[in-house]
Amino acid sequence: TTKAVIMRDNEIIGKYWLPTTDVYSSAETALTNALAEAGVKLEHLEGIGTTGYGRFTLGKKFNAKLVQEELTVNSKGAVWLAGRQKGEATIIDIGGMDNKAITVRDGIPDNFTMGGICAGASGRFLEMVSKRLRVEITELGALADKGDWSKVNMNSYCSVFGIQDLVTSLAAGHTIEDVAAAACHSVAEQVYEQQLQEIDVRRPIIQVGGTSLISGLVKAVGDMVGDEPIVPMNSQYIGAAGGALLSSGFLEGQ
Repeated sequence: TTKAVIMRDNEIIGKYWLPTTDVYSSAETALTNALAEAGVKLEHLEGIGTTGYGRFTLGKKFNAKLVQEELTVNSKGAVWLAGRQKGEATIIDIGGMDNKAITVRDGIPDNFTMGGICAGASGRFLEMVSKRLRVEITELGALADKGDWSKVNMNSYCSVFGIQDLVTSLAAGHTIEDVAAAACHSVAEQVYEQQLQEIDVRRPIIQVGGTSLISGLVKAVGDMVGDEPIVPMNSQYIGAAGGALLSSGFLEGQ
């Protein structure tokens, strides 16, 4: 997805997101709508930051003051949104294309792991499950909250064979709530086993990104780590918020 936020005096005054298609048109749409919500014109912006896969392309297009990789920007945005800029924390970002687990101290990342070899451990798998269950992705979390993942047998972490396991479970008469819970548990378990074992997990856990809006996944992650994660308001906008905050450091006279 492509996201944009407009900030003034450390406050988000405009925001917008949409699924990414063409990188230019997606960015222009996100920025235009965020500006409209904020009641601000493009020429009034004092600084622009870009991050993510299209950061270099969009950095040139918008003459950005900041063009920064995701780990630094996402860390800044996550701890700021969660009100945890001081002290230690672990940030978990289960994305559509890759997953990140980042440890931070005073808002600065000092260790991380990234995953993305298989879609079975990502938000993409949960999208596939939602389509198979014929529900919106926004409904999946509430379904999972009502289900029991242990009733569903999943023999594979692979996205293709994982879906096959879930289809078999549905055919055997298991409820869509149990299947939704099993899907969330599977993703959380993979992140725990493949990534969180490689870092020194620090409390609190801050869960961010679009998948943090799936309550069933947040619960599953909490069950794995033994501690309920913090999901801050606007958690899906960490990259955009972090980019705005860090770009302000390049403003002249400030």
